[in-house]
Amino acid sequence: MPVLQSLLPIHSCLGCSLERASAALETIIAKALHRVPAQESALLAWPVACGSAVADRTRVLDFFDGILRIEVGDAGWRRELAALAPRYLAVINKYSATSVKRIEFVVKG
Repeated sequence: MPVLQSLLPIHSCLGCSLERASAALETIIAKALHRVPAQESALLAWPVACGSAVADRTRVLDFFDGILRIEVGDAGWRRELAALAPRYLAVINKYSATSVKRIEFVVKG
């Protein structure tokens, strides 16, 4: 048990370091997305919001009138991503230089 207790400060320090790194990374992303033209920042924020696994399986179509349109492979993907849209929207609006009102998922075809 003393060994585990001795490791707790290390774990605690690691957590603090990761939190600081995460905050720094968020600042870098936000600054970068605010430097590009406003219309492009919403497009570029998509992979940040959804992560690489989803970004690799989707394609940003366009952004117009507050609506970000994302192409998906099938109706199943559309349903799954539509359920996650509020989360994605929150992240995109956190980083984007322009406001995104809605994400629309369009089946490829």
